[in-house]
Amino acid sequence: MKTYTTLCPVFILVFASLFFVIPDARGDEKNARSLLVDIVNGDSVGQEAALEALADESDPVINAFYSAFRSGNIFLMSTADGQTQVLIKEVNDYSDLLTGEAVNPTGELSVARASRGLRRDLKRLVDLLDLNSPNRSKKIAAAEKLGLSQNADYLPELRKRLPQQTEKSVIKAFQEGIYITELKVGSLEEKMRAVKGLGKMKSLPAKGFLEALIEESAADEEANRKLMVEAKNALMMINSHQAIVEKVGTLFRGLSLGSVLLLVSYGLAITFGQMGVINMAHGEFIAIGGYTVYIIQNFFANQFGVGSTGYEWYFIISLPFAFLIAALAGAALERGLVQFLYSRPLESLLATWGVSMILQQIFRLQFGAANVSVSSPEWLSGSFSAGGVSMSYSRMFLIFFALFVVVLTYLLLNRTKWGLHVRATTLNRQMASNLGVPSARVNMLTFAFGSGLAGLAGAFISQIGNVGPSMGQTYIVDSFMVVVVGGVANLFGSAISSLGIGMIDQSLQPVLGPVMGKISVLFAIILFLQFRPGGLFPSRSRSLDD
Repeated sequence: MKTYTTLCPVFILVFASLFFVIPDARGDEKNARSLLVDIVNGDSVGQEAALEALADESDPVINAFYSAFRSGNIFLMSTADGQTQVLIKEVNDYSDLLTGEAVNPTGELSVARASRGLRRDLKRLVDLLDLNSPNRSKKIAAAEKLGLSQNADYLPELRKRLPQQTEKSVIKAFQEGIYITELKVGSLEEKMRAVKGLGKMKSLPAKGFLEALIEESAADEEANRKLMVEAKNALMMINSHQAIVEKVGTLFRGLSLGSVLLLVSYGLAITFGQMGVINMAHGEFIAIGGYTVYIIQNFFANQFGVGSTGYEWYFIISLPFAFLIAALAGAALERGLVQFLYSRPLESLLATWGVSMILQQIFRLQFGAANVSVSSPEWLSGSFSAGGVSMSYSRMFLIFFALFVVVLTYLLLNRTKWGLHVRATTLNRQMASNLGVPSARVNMLTFAFGSGLAGLAGAFISQIGNVGPSMGQTYIVDSFMVVVVGGVANLFGSAISSLGIGMIDQSLQPVLGPVMGKISVLFAIILFLQFRPGGLFPSRSRSLDD
């Protein structure tokens, strides 16, 4: 009884929201539609009043109305009671502008024409529409766009709306837009204030405008000397901040690339480093993970529809499936072929290379030779900006997941009975077998686990790259380099080398270019192995014992 008493206020609030909140939202839309009808039917005074009232609206119907009005798709139809009904045409369908309901025209239609001045006012209204949006990202983007246009017509609107904002990021975007506009249209005092403000904000978008202002001020140095000095100081502050942003951005890109290499190479570090098998089909297990995500995405799209709440779960659901399917494929390969080729590295290389070619052809026959389209769910789309550094959600998720894989693999190999068997078999297979370790089963599970990690790598690569028959070949050479540099059979070394190679690669590419950057990294690795052939953390592998 106490539970029902506690839940009663909750149910009351829910029903109250249904009866009061939702009708209010509909009322706002109806109000916007009513004002749009007044614009079509009203005189100049009525149109001006309607435009002024719409300035505080954010309904998407305003944008649709403007597009239709501009292209001549707003029509007037006389009704039986002598009234004029305003219709909006969408492809071959008509709807009532006032109610939004579909209409089958029965009377004569005439195109509603807008004067040049009305079209200009509507364009300005649409440009300002997102400033009222409840969506923070849209509001910030709108303020930035209007500021970068440096249009004097938008300056009063930005100033008027600035005190109404409460979020720091939105306030910054509005203030930045105001300052950038004032650089062009403001008085000398306003320009001075804008220059100082942009310098304190370390505004990267303002850099080009400040450089242009310095050039203009140089033409009349006597009158604008103080302004030019302040502009140079602000530009110096922005350049200093930009250098820091670029370094942090390079670090983030290096971490994300290193995380990709880590996921790709960790499975190879187990099959090659721990088991001593050169698996040239490792790249195809990556492709299996990518295609698994593609199949599950299509299934969710057909079942729930793209953009639905159910569809948003497809990537999370696909991760265990990508691991499981790739692991099963790896177990089948180990049982059917690899188990006969232990201690025969050349034969295992050639045999798995042949399997690689066969799997690629199967992918082409099943999915086509071209890359397939895999889209990110909404929660992985977009980016997060901190201090001017833009970090995509998909790459941030990748970095954290790579860390999770490292921790999970460490616990499995060092805190479980299976891990003990793997380490024993790695050090001395024959001795482990004599002590009762089921070596055949350990081999199969270890190979399956490494293949499953490759499938997980393919799942993540599908969110930041292409999914195609040869997608795994892009990473196979880099994976071997990571394993060799880190130290064969040393998973910690593989983690360190993948992150190190990723950050070095991203640091060199802006200086030397993508191609020379890659070549420089490869050359550095060759030199490193001349001095440390065992890698960063050399250790014994069981191949020394066989």
